[in-house]
Amino acid sequence: MTRLDVAIAGLGMTETGKVYGRSAADFAAEAVTAAVADAGLGLADVDGLLVNPGIGGGLDLRLAKALGLGDLALAAQVQSFGASAAVMVQTAALAIAAGAADVVACVFADAPLREDRGAGAAYADPTIRRRPGLEGIPAAAGLVGPTPHYALAARRHMDHYGTTSEQFGAVAVSTRAWAARNPRAQMREAITVADHQASRWIVEPLHLLDCCLVSNGAIAVVVTGGERARGGPRPAVHVHGFGQCHPGYTERAGSAFGLVTGAAASGRRAFAMAGVGPSDIDVREIYDCYTYTTLVSLEDYGFCAKGEGGALAESGALGPGGDLPTNTGGGQLSGYYLWGMTPLSEAVLQARGEAGERQVDRHDLLLVSGNGGVLDHHATLVLSPHPRS
Repeated sequence: MTRLDVAIAGLGMTETGKVYGRSAADFAAEAVTAAVADAGLGLADVDGLLVNPGIGGGLDLRLAKALGLGDLALAAQVQSFGASAAVMVQTAALAIAAGAADVVACVFADAPLREDRGAGAAYADPTIRRRPGLEGIPAAAGLVGPTPHYALAARRHMDHYGTTSEQFGAVAVSTRAWAARNPRAQMREAITVADHQASRWIVEPLHLLDCCLVSNGAIAVVVTGGERARGGPRPAVHVHGFGQCHPGYTERAGSAFGLVTGAAASGRRAFAMAGVGPSDIDVREIYDCYTYTTLVSLEDYGFCAKGEGGALAESGALGPGGDLPTNTGGGQLSGYYLWGMTPLSEAVLQARGEAGERQVDRHDLLLVSGNGGVLDHHATLVLSPHPRS
């Protein structure tokens, strides 16, 4: 190909949330089958499979055999954690542009929730308190699981820029307002900043309403050439740009941890490839494992200056009717938490004009953001319902 002409042609989503009694592999098979059908194709048309397992286990490339996929030209398990969805789309796009594959299914599935334990236990690491020597110091200090580390990042942003807990609360409120319009969202009851402030501490400065959901389920997309996608039954969602950044933060003085994320570099790369800038983006689907990550990512993408994300959230610009619609399906905070497929799936629906009550009128360019680990991995997509000119 002389230019990138690749699009998302199909989307498949299972029931999400507190859905018990099913394995990740079972969810994945349903999502891929649905995505392929949504693209107007059959499983025999698929010659590429990219699989992103969550933390619950049970999903790997044996999914190909379960689906009856044969003679695959591309098959890989991708693990960049929350950045994986955008990484899979980028990988599929490059393979298709190079002629190495024609129809690539990308799927994330997980089933960490169990009826006999709380959601917080799903991301607990049973080995951390048994690690020897210096490796055990973080656990001894209470840094167990991702939330304490994100709390450190949030606190550093607060101390450096003057960001407040109430501004994090404004992110939670705007995201919930979008979720109220999404029938798939797990949490749809309206909240206020006062509700946010009254919710219990998880790890200061993060309240319960600063933290994302834990969900079971799967989402898949089918990536193919633009011409083929445009001939399908669903509106094609064209890939205009992509970029990655894996910052490699160290726990040393001088690190930018908490202040600047991989969104800054991955965003620049994606914008440059698409030939656009932040002011051209109509819809922002940000990886919001915490309210803080929404705020700092918006800054790093250039939707406001560094340190002004809190004021932006308080202005109402992110919610329904705002100038910068963000996380229009309720995100991971209130919608559903399927890693990077949460923002990607909502962007596809918005680009197609299929988001129902929450549909944004102007949706010519959409940004999808993926964040993995504790700000360790970042990937960005720029999507559009229109082919690249």
